[in-house]
Amino acid sequence: MKIYLSMDMEGVTGLTDPEEMHAGGRGYERGCELMTADANAIVEGAFDAGARAVLVNDAHGSTKNLRIDLLDSRATLVRGPGKPYRMGQGLTADFAAACFGGYHARAGVRDGVLNHTWMGREIHNVYLNGEICGETRLVAGFAGSLGVPVALVAGDEAVCEEARDLLGDVETVAVKKGIDRFSAELLPPSVAHRRLRQGATRALGRLAGLRPYVVPPPYTLGVEWSSTAIASACAVVPGVRLTGPRHTEFATDDYHEIMALFGIFSMIGGQVACGSGAYG
Repeated sequence: MKIYLSMDMEGVTGLTDPEEMHAGGRGYERGCELMTADANAIVEGAFDAGARAVLVNDAHGSTKNLRIDLLDSRATLVRGPGKPYRMGQGLTADFAAACFGGYHARAGVRDGVLNHTWMGREIHNVYLNGEICGETRLVAGFAGSLGVPVALVAGDEAVCEEARDLLGDVETVAVKKGIDRFSAELLPPSVAHRRLRQGATRALGRLAGLRPYVVPPPYTLGVEWSSTAIASACAVVPGVRLTGPRHTEFATDDYHEIMALFGIFSMIGGQVACGSGAYG
């Protein structure tokens, strides 16, 4: 049984401060250690459930956050920014299940810790086939297009609720309860890691009853940007069209193109925003 683990960072045990998410920020190094510890707890639970291999994908920001020297030696790690499918890199049809760790609620969820969708200030909302979409739905849809079910979603309480609404009887583990975007009630790491390990084992123990989350093709990706400048710049990408002053759309029959496009959007949108000073 091969298991795939996509690890984000905003939903990791103990973290609430944006500085903890970025290299050079206050608490970032400790944040990387906590992120790796959450991953290890899920990996351990997967092997307890009978996994023979676990592939971990560093899915946050620079994708250079997980500490390979601290990672469970039974797992392997996909790391580094040159990944065309970003949060879903390495996921293929031969995996028995996907797990999501350190995930967070979509943009606009008030009690979602560090809530956003794909980018922090550049994107207001994302829509997939006309329905509002967070990162959980986006990556679950990619897994579903490959026939792979999502077994576990872990992060704050808000993303766990989002996952259950989307995926039904998926196993969820909440390691913190959001108060607002930058504050939360936290579990101590020892408690959180025990729950993550047990949750992963439970999730994979009922794998036979799980079904992939399938979004019917063709796929239409809509993005509501924070500025007209970012929307216009992203509309230069072939196949992307402006549907409003701050809105773009892209349609395809291949879900891989949806995942890849977000990588391009991140580069373009980030460059426009960062180069625009107070107006970014």
